[in-house]
Amino acid sequence: MSQSDQVRLLLLPMQRELWVRPGSRFLDAALEAGVALDLPCGGEGVCGKCRVIVREGGSAPNEVEEANLSPEELSRGIRLACQLQVLGPTVVEIPDDSLLKSTHQILAAVVETSRMEGRLPLRKAFRSGSRPPADVQSDDAGIAEPELSFVERLAGVRIQGVADARRLLDAVRATDDDVTAVTIEDRLVAVEPGDTRNAAFGVAIDLGTTTLVASLVELQTGQEVAVTSRLNPQIQFGEDVVSRIQVAVEREDGLRRLNEVLRDTLNAMIGELLNQGGVGRDRVYCAAVSGNTTMQHLFCGLDPSGLGRYPFRPVLRHGLSVDAAEVGLAIHPAGRTYVMPVIGGFVGGDTAGGVLASGMLLGESPALLVDIGTNGEIVLLAEGRLWAAATAAGPAFEGARISEGMRAAEGAIERVTWNPATGDIECQVIGGGAPRGLCGSALIDILAILLETGVLRPDGRLRFEDIRRSDLSPAFLNRIFTLDREVVFAVSRDSRRGKGLPILIRQRDIRQLQLASGAIRAGIGILLKQAGIPGRELRAVYVAGGFGNYIRRRNAQRMGLFPGDIPRDRILYRGNTSLLGARMALLSLDAREELESIAERTRHVDLSRDPDFRWAFAEAMIFPESQAAK
Repeated sequence: MSQSDQVRLLLLPMQRELWVRPGSRFLDAALEAGVALDLPCGGEGVCGKCRVIVREGGSAPNEVEEANLSPEELSRGIRLACQLQVLGPTVVEIPDDSLLKSTHQILAAVVETSRMEGRLPLRKAFRSGSRPPADVQSDDAGIAEPELSFVERLAGVRIQGVADARRLLDAVRATDDDVTAVTIEDRLVAVEPGDTRNAAFGVAIDLGTTTLVASLVELQTGQEVAVTSRLNPQIQFGEDVVSRIQVAVEREDGLRRLNEVLRDTLNAMIGELLNQGGVGRDRVYCAAVSGNTTMQHLFCGLDPSGLGRYPFRPVLRHGLSVDAAEVGLAIHPAGRTYVMPVIGGFVGGDTAGGVLASGMLLGESPALLVDIGTNGEIVLLAEGRLWAAATAAGPAFEGARISEGMRAAEGAIERVTWNPATGDIECQVIGGGAPRGLCGSALIDILAILLETGVLRPDGRLRFEDIRRSDLSPAFLNRIFTLDREVVFAVSRDSRRGKGLPILIRQRDIRQLQLASGAIRAGIGILLKQAGIPGRELRAVYVAGGFGNYIRRRNAQRMGLFPGDIPRDRILYRGNTSLLGARMALLSLDAREELESIAERTRHVDLSRDPDFRWAFAEAMIFPESQAAK
């Protein structure tokens, strides 16, 4: 299509000029141009947060926009990026709040319960001194030998392919007398001049649905040299894995785009690690990648359509070791990448890594591993057996589909506490400034406080009229009022948002949190039932993942997210077990074998097929009546 058949779209304030087909969706044009919009619901028109300002042109507001935006907002040109169409020449301003931020509170810390010793995937062998010229090289018997034989002898392995032989021959001819042979997984991959035995690094990568974390590791010592994190850029295509599977299947270039934005971001992160650690790219020989089943498929560029329909089968279950160049990672040209084995359709390599890295196999049993994120993964260990399930917790704990929800970025209220002296709540904000919204850890705090004060009933309904006659302080009671015939609770009385309006939690927000926590609680209940174990017998609950480690145990038990009938000291935080699992796989072939064993022997429980799950879920939607165990 020529430019004469297209219309001009100008993006402000970046002064980006685009030419698009008339009738194009604004969101598609912006994403195609590389503008990373924050889309909590994946552009489905559910959250109403992808707000832009139309300065010229644009389609008339549709029903979705009229439901999410006030008449006053519409009169000022505020529209939803996912609903707006470009019909003619159009000018659109994108507010900073609608762009995907790179500064978020992302958990990169790990709790090293043990280090898997064993065979390193990488070996380096050094030879000092002159070597015979190519035309007179001989073995111990004096028989002439090929030019590369001394390298094979030095490495203790044979060259396995013509491409390797050509590359290594060029390297050998370019070296001086001192050489170091590099072997990865018993494959001779490089010959380096001089003694490079003390320069060997790898990258461990946690592929989260929402966040990415990468760690640069010294392979000989296992020491972490540098770490970096980013939001997963695939968020612009959908908040959860189901949305991304749909993009991959339904869009002609969907899989390519999902793979491309992920690869580019990972390579930018690797570049940042190299700068932090002062390490050359040609000294990074290995990478290990851990994520849920869908994320690992998208990283490898594998068609995830089988995960989007029953019986939710992955393309591969076993771990995969490939050339780094094959998956587009910018490390040593002959480097290798290991992708973790998966347990089932929605229980991936990050869960297998969590079982290994949490130390649960070495601790008391029965024990539970809970990784709370966009998906909630649960593993139960009892009498040496493992059960695993994934629950569709949804993105509520990430702030999506919550009216004032946001990710854990600057301006998010991350902690809410009760002050007995004032009889009121106090808020802690990331960055210390005025609040802009609520992130997941604060939402759990609020629910626990509302339940404890009786403002929130176990069925999830906010009380208003009868609570006015309680003994709660006037300061706290003034936070409860009705707005648009809906009972709301003001978490913060003022805000920089808009015109100083309070940050509210609404009845519909509580419903979303009920759905999320109920799914996890029901999943835990089903696994315990299948193993024939009452919750009170659990000796440990290991909490993994970025979000889980910011939760207050007491509040999580009060709202029923964690079992309430065990002492709180049995709930143990384990940090980013996905990243630690990747580090263990990076450093040890024995760890990889153990991961394969975990994936093979874990019974994958498909909750969607369990006849008891529906009833367990309905029951789990009811919050506990009383306070949790001490």
